[in-house]
Amino acid sequence: MSVTQILKPLVYSPLAVIVPSLANAAGESSGGLPQLDIATWPNQLFWLLITFTILFLLMNYVVTPRISAVLEGRRDKISGDLEKAKEADAEAKEMQLTYEKALASARADASDKAQAATKAANDKAAAAEADMAKKLAKKLATAEKKLATMRDEAMANLNDVATEAAQDTVKQLIGVKATKAEVQKQVKAAAKAANA
Repeated sequence: MSVTQILKPLVYSPLAVIVPSLANAAGESSGGLPQLDIATWPNQLFWLLITFTILFLLMNYVVTPRISAVLEGRRDKISGDLEKAKEADAEAKEMQLTYEKALASARADASDKAQAATKAANDKAAAAEADMAKKLAKKLATAEKKLATMRDEAMANLNDVATEAAQDTVKQLIGVKATKAEVQKQVKAAAKAANA
């Protein structure tokens, strides 16, 4: 038996009751609200039951499953998005750790290279300084020899000059020409007294 065959007597039988009662109601102009008329209550209750049943079935089998499917889809999407966010967060943390390790390694490498470069520069500077010290020591020794030679020559010349000056001075002061040997002897004695 089909649904239309079941519903047909239910639909037509109340209509058969309503149509004549509407015709009678149109003929009688009695006041009042028809929904409060006790004679129409069984018919109203029947249609209320039919309407409620249809709406219940419609809500239960059509609307509610669609809403449930939409809510389930949203729940799945949200949980999927949360999982993706957790995975992305874990990846970001892993990338950050990798970056920090690489940065620490690069800093250590740079520090090692800087220390090696500093050591190499210090070694090179020390070698250059030692070489320069050797050259300066040679130049200083040569200069000291020259200075000693020049001093000796100057002293020899000074003695000669002092001797000649003393001879000239004695000749001018007292008019006597002193011998070179006597004057040199006196000049040497005066130089020794001055150095002592």
